[in-house]
Amino acid sequence: MVATQKNYECQTIPSTEASFFLSRNLKEKEVTPRISVIILAYRSGESIRDFIKSMVQSLEKNEPDWEIILVGNYFAGDGDPTPGIVSEIAQNHPRIRAVTRIKKGMMGWDMKSGMEVATGRTIAVIDGDGQMPFENVIDVYKKLRDEDLHLAKTFRTTRGDGLYRKTISLVYNLIFNILFPGLNLRDINSKPKIITREAYDRMELKSNGWFIDAEIMIQALRMNLKTGEIATVFHRIDYRPSFIKLNSVWEFFVNLLWYRFFNKPKT
Repeated sequence: MVATQKNYECQTIPSTEASFFLSRNLKEKEVTPRISVIILAYRSGESIRDFIKSMVQSLEKNEPDWEIILVGNYFAGDGDPTPGIVSEIAQNHPRIRAVTRIKKGMMGWDMKSGMEVATGRTIAVIDGDGQMPFENVIDVYKKLRDEDLHLAKTFRTTRGDGLYRKTISLVYNLIFNILFPGLNLRDINSKPKIITREAYDRMELKSNGWFIDAEIMIQALRMNLKTGEIATVFHRIDYRPSFIKLNSVWEFFVNLLWYRFFNKPKT
């Protein structure tokens, strides 16, 4: 099976503005792994090491045919040590690769930069900050595989991130289901999300920002994909503030309306 290259805007970056570390040349890869796990590691720092170690152990136990893509994109001059850390990890493991590029967007841009180099028959995306349990990747993967789904995800039943985030999420999901009825899923932004290669290759993801999760689910609805979800716990983190600010909330709601009426995200 050959992985289709997406023509995302984040692919074309001058070499003087980006570094792209691969622990193994894609052309040398003879076997397509069953699962590619994309770990979004923006500003994770040293904490990403334990998360990756746990993820590798979980994959080895449950699905030994795997690869991991570490996305450590960064803003120039911000002093984030994460790109160097994930590059070091990748250089010392034959099945882990790192993407470390100067950012031209937020989470959507990072997610697409990882997806475009993933070679697996299924593609998982999870944040590397530890708020989502690493075990969820295997849990969601088993649901997708056992029920022959195109896309599977989690929904958060317990949240440790405070009333503010809980309220935003509740209102956002309510509006999403009003504007895009028929999906019958909860918690649109929850991860990990796992999608089959065939379904991913049919998608045309445009969002470079926080709207990327919703865009995936809207396209899944319009493509009539078979979807499912499992419950999870969302942990609190204290080593950094939330990336979800008021402008991010505004972006969510504007894009929902824009996508509903103009069939594309505004940002």
